[in-house]
Amino acid sequence: MPAVDGVRPRARYAYLGPEGTFSEVALRQVVTGEDADLVPCTDVVTALDRVRSGEVDFAVVPIENSVEGGVNVTMDTLATGAPLRIVAEMLVPVAFTLSARAGTTLEQVRRIGTHPHAWAQCRRWVAAHLPGAVHVPATSTAAAAALLAERPDAGFDAALSSAVSVEKYGLTPLAEGINDNPHAVTRFILVAAPGYLPPPTGADKTTLMVHLPDNEAGALLSMLEQFATRGVNLSRIESRPIGDSLGRYSFSIDAEGHVAEERVQATLIGLHRVCPTVRFLGSYPRADGQRPQMRPGTHDADFRAARDWVAGLLDGLAPTGAGD
Repeated sequence: MPAVDGVRPRARYAYLGPEGTFSEVALRQVVTGEDADLVPCTDVVTALDRVRSGEVDFAVVPIENSVEGGVNVTMDTLATGAPLRIVAEMLVPVAFTLSARAGTTLEQVRRIGTHPHAWAQCRRWVAAHLPGAVHVPATSTAAAAALLAERPDAGFDAALSSAVSVEKYGLTPLAEGINDNPHAVTRFILVAAPGYLPPPTGADKTTLMVHLPDNEAGALLSMLEQFATRGVNLSRIESRPIGDSLGRYSFSIDAEGHVAEERVQATLIGLHRVCPTVRFLGSYPRADGQRPQMRPGTHDADFRAARDWVAGLLDGLAPTGAGD
């Protein structure tokens, strides 16, 4: 942000709120409330649209869970509307606590409020310990905890949320660490307006949204070959309906590498040739720092050498005219 009278204003970060969400935990890996303004939002769409409108500088939203896969609302919101850029990613181990207002016992729980992804990660525990209990959807795990604490008519008896939310909203824990997979992790992204590209680190990721041509046999294979022939591995690929008619899909893709690398640039050129729509959503450092296994012939030097060789073949050759 530009400085005013020599003073740079505090950056503003939107995130999926309210306070106490896993999104806030991810955000605090990047910045603290002491050096920035943190703005909780009711949903992912609102957080991302505030970046588009310029109300905030960044947004932190979930994009993928190791158990449930991609967060559809995030992928779809990034795929349409004014362009946005992913500039970082954060990983947050996920554990859930079942909590209620003081005086409620585990045996009294019949309705549980939480985000659908949290419910999906705890459904086996709920089935085993609370048979017959039903899910009441909430916009986030913390929103369920806050609503249960603040409103007697919340519509559910207990909430599934982080331990941070339980403490923040003064609820009583009934059972802790109840997620079915103790190794569950959620990936969050830091999103900004176009204009900033993090420099390559050697352990990077590039996110794209790609449409396939309509009714063309082998279109998916042709798209995937653009990555394979340049030695670019995919760490995630998920199909999403385009929404204008049945049977039309786009693909949300995470590829290993940075757009500054020759092999990734060559891949994007190939995709642009064979696919009607390619949306670049950003190149940014991998949170796990894992470097790709480079195949022989796919290093930047290999691409440059090949280009120089072709240039040498053409060097000094006179163009052939029609009358020659």
